[in-house]
Amino acid sequence: MESKRCYVCGKELSKNEIGLTKKLIDKKANKFYCLSCLAEYLEVTEEELLAKIEEFKEEGCTLFK
Repeated sequence: MESKRCYVCGKELSKNEIGLTKKLIDKKANKFYCLSCLAEYLEVTEEELLAKIEEFKEEGCTLFK
Protein backbone atom coordinates (compact mmCIF):
# COMPACT_ATOMS: atom_id res chain seq x y z
CA MET A 1 0.00 0.00 0.00
CA GLU A 2 1.25 3.47 -0.90
CA SER A 3 2.08 5.54 2.17
CA LYS A 4 0.12 8.73 2.60
CA ARG A 5 1.72 12.10 3.21
CA CYS A 6 0.57 15.24 5.00
CA TYR A 7 -1.30 17.58 2.68
CA VAL A 8 0.47 20.59 4.25
CA CYS A 9 4.07 19.60 5.06
CA GLY A 10 4.59 16.32 3.19
CA LYS A 11 5.49 14.22 6.27
CA GLU A 12 4.74 10.50 6.01
CA LEU A 13 1.64 9.74 8.07
CA SER A 14 0.83 7.11 10.68
CA LYS A 15 -2.44 5.17 10.70
CA ASN A 16 -3.55 7.24 13.70
CA GLU A 17 -2.97 10.52 11.85
CA ILE A 18 -4.97 9.26 8.87
CA GLY A 19 -7.73 8.01 11.17
CA LEU A 20 -7.85 11.29 13.05
CA THR A 21 -8.20 13.31 9.84
CA LYS A 22 -11.08 11.06 8.78
CA LYS A 23 -12.73 11.24 12.20
CA LEU A 24 -12.43 15.00 12.72
CA ILE A 25 -12.52 16.41 9.18
CA ASP A 26 -14.28 14.09 6.73
CA LYS A 27 -14.78 10.33 6.66
CA LYS A 28 -14.21 10.40 2.89
CA ALA A 29 -11.12 12.65 3.09
CA ASN A 30 -8.45 12.24 0.46
CA LYS A 31 -6.18 14.94 1.88
CA PHE A 32 -4.67 14.08 5.26
CA TYR A 33 -2.85 16.04 7.96
CA CYS A 34 0.02 15.09 10.27
CA LEU A 35 -0.58 15.69 13.97
CA SER A 36 1.11 19.10 14.11
CA CYS A 37 -0.56 20.45 10.94
CA LEU A 38 -3.96 19.14 12.06
CA ALA A 39 -3.50 20.78 15.48
CA GLU A 40 -2.68 24.08 13.80
CA TYR A 41 -5.64 23.74 11.40
CA LEU A 42 -8.08 22.98 14.23
CA GLU A 43 -6.46 25.50 16.61
CA VAL A 44 -5.84 22.91 19.34
CA THR A 45 -2.70 21.37 20.84
CA GLU A 46 -1.06 18.15 19.71
CA GLU A 47 -1.58 16.83 23.24
CA GLU A 48 -5.34 17.36 22.90
CA LEU A 49 -5.32 15.41 19.62
CA LEU A 50 -3.31 12.57 21.18
CA ALA A 51 -5.85 12.41 24.00
CA LYS A 52 -8.66 12.25 21.41
CA ILE A 53 -6.92 9.35 19.64
CA GLU A 54 -6.81 7.41 22.93
CA GLU A 55 -10.44 8.29 23.62
CA PHE A 56 -11.52 7.04 20.18
CA LYS A 57 -9.50 3.83 20.63
CA GLU A 58 -11.19 3.19 23.99
CA GLU A 59 -14.58 3.71 22.33
CA GLY A 60 -13.64 1.02 19.81
CA CYS A 61 -13.55 3.30 16.77
CA THR A 62 -12.52 1.18 13.77
CA LEU A 63 -10.41 4.01 12.30
CA PHE A 64 -7.84 3.41 15.06
CA LYS A 65 -7.25 -0.37 14.91
